[in-house]
Amino acid sequence: MIDCVAIVSGGLDSVTLLHYLVKEQQRRPAVITFIYGQKHHKEVDFARKQAELLGCEAHLVLDLALLRPLFAHSALIDAETAVPDVIDVMGDPQPVTYVPNRNMIFLALAAAYAETHQVSQVFYGAQRHDMYGYWDTTPQFLAQLNQVYGLNRKNPIAIEAPFVNYTKTDLVRKGLALAVDYGQTWSCYEGQELACGRCPTCAERLKAFAEVGVADPLRYKNSA
Repeated sequence: MIDCVAIVSGGLDSVTLLHYLVKEQQRRPAVITFIYGQKHHKEVDFARKQAELLGCEAHLVLDLALLRPLFAHSALIDAETAVPDVIDVMGDPQPVTYVPNRNMIFLALAAAYAETHQVSQVFYGAQRHDMYGYWDTTPQFLAQLNQVYGLNRKNPIAIEAPFVNYTKTDLVRKGLALAVDYGQTWSCYEGQELACGRCPTCAERLKAFAEVGVADPLRYKNSA
C-alpha cells in the first residue's frame, strides 16, 4: 500500500532519495515526475526506469507544458539562453539556471497527489549545494512551507527533505551504500547524448564522485 509521495526527476539527488525510501526506510512511495519544458527532459526516462526497478506501484509523469511560458527565461528552458559553465555561477545566489518558483509549484502538485492517495508525507531531494544554491532548497524554505501545509484542516501534509543538510558528496556516498546505479541517472542541464561535464550540475556531480574516490559511471563528452 502506498504510504507517501516522492518527487523523482531522474537526477542523482531524487534517485538517491527514492532508493533511500524504498530500501532503507521500507517505504512504498507513489512517484511523481514533471515534464516542464526542460532541455534535459531525458531525465524523465531515467525516473521511469528507477521507479520500475524499485517496484513503485504508482508513477505519475505529469506534463506541465502549458506552464512553460512561466519559466521562459531560465537557461533550463529557453533555447536562446546558454547553460553556463560552473565558473560563471560561482557566488551567484540565483543563477540563470534558476526556474522561477519551480519547487513551490512541484510541491503543491505533489501535495495534492498525496491527498488523493490519502497519505501525509511528500519527499523531495533538496540538498545543500556545494557550489551554488537556490532559495527553494533551504531548511528555511522547508520549515515555512510546512507551516502552510499544516493549515490543512483535514489532511495536513508534511514536506520532507531528508538530505537538506547533505552535500552532493554525502549523497553519492549514501547512494553507493544503497547500491544505486548512477549510470541510470541524468544530471546534465544540456540534455545531449553525453553529459557536458562543464555545467553547474555536472561539475558538482563530478566533484562529488572524485571526493568519494569512485568513477562516475555516466558518460561525458570529454571522456567519451
